[in-house]
Amino acid sequence: MRKVFQAELHQIGEQLIEISQLVANAMDKATIAFETADTELAQDVIAADARIDFLQNDLDERAIDILALQGPVASDLRMIVGALRMSASLERMGDLARHVAQLARLRYPDHVIPTAIRPTFEEMAQLDQQIAKKVNELLETRNLELSNEIYAHNARINELHAGVFKAIASPEWDVSAPITVDVTLASRYFERFADHGVSVARKVTYLVTGEWQPSAPLI
Repeated sequence: MRKVFQAELHQIGEQLIEISQLVANAMDKATIAFETADTELAQDVIAADARIDFLQNDLDERAIDILALQGPVASDLRMIVGALRMSASLERMGDLARHVAQLARLRYPDHVIPTAIRPTFEEMAQLDQQIAKKVNELLETRNLELSNEIYAHNARINELHAGVFKAIASPEWDVSAPITVDVTLASRYFERFADHGVSVARKVTYLVTGEWQPSAPLI
């Protein structure tokens, strides 16, 4: 019976890794679509999000069944509860990648972001791509050094996000209201994607150390 229980825990861990791989792939494709106005690639991201949603629902049902039938305690209980919370964060990351792709599709054949502020979004997107890959690696290896790298990337994204709002509020900002809305939404999507990556990193740290960090450490 114990072997079956451990096999179920292992399967949940493997499913978290699979979801994180799909999320990383989604952000890679969404970024390309966003930067190149590639509607076909954007549609691929939008359609593929259903797979992430399905896997998250399946994982949550498995976890709830284990809680109900096995009554796990101590580290096993932390693993199950942590998996439930991490799956929610990963699913939301998939949604945010989809939102980025939807913006690209909505504004085709134009680019979403004005030329003057495009480098800021290119950096945000690159950092989010790195966060997604490091989250995947963190779930596979439990190497907590990756958590610190995720926190550092998130801190930089927060700086860039604040810079976007500063640019919008400046007297020199002279673009139309619809474009301003798109810029604001895109910045928020990239910023929130990173925040959810941090959330997963914090939960992995808790599983490994048994200690909860109320906030990401200063880098």
